[in-house]
Amino acid sequence: QEQLVESGGGLVQPGGSLRLSCAASGIIFSIYTDGWYRQAPGKQRELVASITSGGSTNYAESVKGRFTISRDNAKNTLYLQMNSLKPEDTAVYYCNAAWRVLGQDYAYWGQGTQVTVSS
Repeated sequence: QEQLVESGGGLVQPGGSLRLSCAASGIIFSIYTDGWYRQAPGKQRELVASITSGGSTNYAESVKGRFTISRDNAKNTLYLQMNSLKPEDTAVYYCNAAWRVLGQDYAYWGQGTQVTVSS
């Protein structure tokens, strides 16, 4: 059964760092486009960063230069290194593995991990 499990969230002060992990079972991360999304209260879920099967990365403008997405294919795990965190980064963070077939989008999602940036 396909499963994505996030970890590493928590409470951190502004300017601090966290590293999120997403461990996959039942799927092979490296054959998909994998991403991190976040959803703050009252807001829509938004893409934070993504990495293709070829290793190309993409970031939301709001996190460029602060966040880094990476993938360890041997461990079948996706990471999000978050530095210089701001209160506006507070959200539930979700990982996913996505693919498109004949114009139809599909994705596996994790359950989410809470990140709170506050002093």
